[in-house]
Amino acid sequence: MDSGWRKKLVQWSEAPLDGKILDCATGTGVLAFEFQKQIGPKVQITAVDFCEGMLKQAYNKAISSSISLKNIDFQKADVQALPFQDNRYDVCTMAYGLRNVEDPIKALKEMARVTKKGGTVMILETGDRPMFLLYPLFYLYFRFIVPWIGGWITGQKSAYEYLQKSSRNFPSRHSLLTLMEKTKCFSQCQYKTLFFGSSFIYKAKKH
Repeated sequence: MDSGWRKKLVQWSEAPLDGKILDCATGTGVLAFEFQKQIGPKVQITAVDFCEGMLKQAYNKAISSSISLKNIDFQKADVQALPFQDNRYDVCTMAYGLRNVEDPIKALKEMARVTKKGGTVMILETGDRPMFLLYPLFYLYFRFIVPWIGGWITGQKSAYEYLQKSSRNFPSRHSLLTLMEKTKCFSQCQYKTLFFGSSFIYKAKKH
């Protein structure tokens, strides 16, 4: 499902074929690679993360998967203080990272700053709770099953326990749109619901 959601984000972003993309908190580079796959070789992608270890994993993943790095530039950077000039990128994205930053509004302002006028800021993020009738099932799944499977595979159960806690405490739907509107950087903010509210894609047009 996650793979399909990232594809939807790329499609909804309306990124131009020769556009400039900034992927913040890129992690292992999955979203950056999806932009390259869908948009093509002319797109220029900058993928940033404040953790050097994640950038190394992204680079190694590209090499092992035979992904071209000609149009992808990996850099260490914090989304709350991006080292790029104003109005540089057509699309600025972040997947499952906004709930982890210290100041989400500051991060959104920085993403807007480096985005061109009329460009888009795209966010893929988990929901605080899915539709009412499905909530008990989602709660049991993320509270018990995901940490157990994730811990068994990776040996880091606490990381998967954090996923459920951070998702539960972070705003979604119109509450996140309100955060976007508080930046006063966007002319239009909207979202799409994924899998009954387990995740959302947010799209904001810069003034």
